This record gives sequence, structure tokens and C-alpha cells, in this order.
Amino acid sequence: MSARYLVRRLATSLLVLAGVIALTFFATRMLPTDPAQLYAGRRARPEQLAAIRSQLGLDQPLPVQFAHYVNDLARGDLGQSFITKRSVRSDLGLFLPATLELVVCGFFLALVAGIPLGILAGARERSRFDRGAGAAAVIGAAAPVFALALLAQQVFFSTLHWLPLNGRMDAAIVIAHPVTPITGFLLVDAAVSGNWVAWRDAAAHLVLPVFVIAIYPLAVILRMTRNSVVEALHEPHIVVARAKGMPERIVLSRHALRNALLPVLTIAGLTFAYAITGTVFVEVLFRWPGMGKYVADAILARDLPPILAVTLVSTAIFVGVTFFLDIARALLDPRTRTAR
Repeated sequence: MSARYLVRRLATSLLVLAGVIALTFFATRMLPTDPAQLYAGRRARPEQLAAIRSQLGLDQPLPVQFAHYVNDLARGDLGQSFITKRSVRSDLGLFLPATLELVVCGFFLALVAGIPLGILAGARERSRFDRGAGAAAVIGAAAPVFALALLAQQVFFSTLHWLPLNGRMDAAIVIAHPVTPITGFLLVDAAVSGNWVAWRDAAAHLVLPVFVIAIYPLAVILRMTRNSVVEALHEPHIVVARAKGMPERIVLSRHALRNALLPVLTIAGLTFAYAITGTVFVEVLFRWPGMGKYVADAILARDLPPILAVTLVSTAIFVGVTFFLDIARALLDPRTRTAR
């Protein structure tokens, strides 16, 4: 991999991030709402609104406001919520780990189920299993997230009474067996502190939202893995290896999978980044105190700083994932090691 390729990909990622920062800032400033009114409340007097506009810098020209905003971002200051008056940075410190815990568990489920099923489907091309897996993948990719969430809640909570309905933990467990916050990931923090009662409760609360959030990436990864394996098994060197009598297990594991899993790496990373930005429905329906529910509440309240911050964090995660995917592809695929 050439240094030129690395620099070019890094510059592109930074340019995308800068563009999103500018676009979201100016877009929110064009909304038909008065941030000073939101900050002060409906009963604020005109002189109070004028003082708040001066305090927040809203009486300055837009380019000056944008310069101050970028300067604050460079210092790690994401602003203050107009509604709660709390620091957005501290809020994200609470809500982002909850979202990451949900997405990482869902993505792990999608990988450990989607890749093996896709390999089996590709190795048994046009079989009943292949057709069944393909139909399931299409349904999983097309099913609305909110419908899956409501169906899962109806079946596993209301009908079978197997799993809790929403939240990260039961209120009684929180009071009787509180988890000492260390990383913000409940499963990790409960395990580190040996709080296995809280761990089991947190794991039970994770099952339904993780299942729902894993369906789409599982379907995409399964389909991509299947198609990649089928394409790899029709390569000339694979045909020659089979003609020489090489066992099918060796052909698949040593020759086909290495080439087949390269595009799967790309689609898996993109679905992970997509899941980070697409958890809003899941978090709202399961009352999951994560970044998605946080920004949904902020949108309803027209609270601009949290909206800007969540957009920026989501974009940074997406850009970071795609950047490292490009680097990984360049390392694994010799055809991309030299910049064009």
C-alpha cells in the first residue's frame, strides 16, 4: 500500500467530515425556530432573549458563528442543550456506550450467523437450503425495523412472557444490585464487578433489541457471502483444483473463502456503520437510553446542539469505519496497493 493512497483516503475522509460539519450547521441555522426562545423558555421577556442571543453569539453574522462553532469543536466542546441546560458532551458520554453496546452485540450476532449460513448456501448452490436462505435474506432486508420490533415485543413479552419489554435493566435490579459505572457497557461493568444478578438482567434486556437490530445486517451479510462464495467457486483455478480431485472441503476453505470474504469485509463494515446511525426506531420502541433516543427527543424538542452533536458523532463513526475498511482492503488486495 502506497503512502499516496493512504494520504488520499485520509484527505477524502476529512473532507467528508468537514462538509457534514458545515452542512449541518448552516442547515440548522435556516430552520424556522429561535434558539434563544428555546433556551430561555416561552415566557422569556424581550430583554432576556436579547441577552441570551448575545451570550450564545446568535447576534453575530453566520460566518462568525460558524467559526466559533468550529473552534469549540476543536476544543471538544459540543455545546449545551437548550432544553436540559446540560453539556452535550457529558450526555453523549452516557448515551453513546448504550448505543455501542446494542450495535456491537447485534453486529456480532449478524456476523456469527450470516457468514456461516452464507458459506453453506454458496457451497450448496441452487439447493433447497440455498433457496430458503435467499428467501429469508430478502425478507430480513426488506422487513421494516419498527414492525419487527413490535412483533418481537408482542411474541416474546406479551404472549410468551420470556423477555422484558424495554429499558436496559429492571428498576428493582437497579436499586437492589446497582452496577458501578466503569465503561458504560452494562455487560462489561457488571462482569468486571462480579455483579452477576445485574449481568443476567442486562443480558435479558438486550436480547430483543439486539435481535431486531441484527436482522438487516445479517440478511445483507448472508446474501453477500453466498454470492461471493458462488463467484469464487466458479473461478478457473477452483475448477482446475476440483478437476484434480481435491476434496471439496479443502477447495472451499483454502482457495475459495480467501477471495470470497474480501467483499464481505466491506459490506460488513458498512452495515456496522449504518447500524450506528439507524438505531433510532429500535431505541425509541424499546426505550433504550442510547444516542438514537437522545437525538429523537432532541428533534421533537427542536434542541439544536444535541442534533448537531449526534450527527457529527455518527458521521465520524461512519467515516472512520469506511476509512479503515479501505486500508484493510488495500492490505488484503494487491490490486489496490498502488494509488491510481
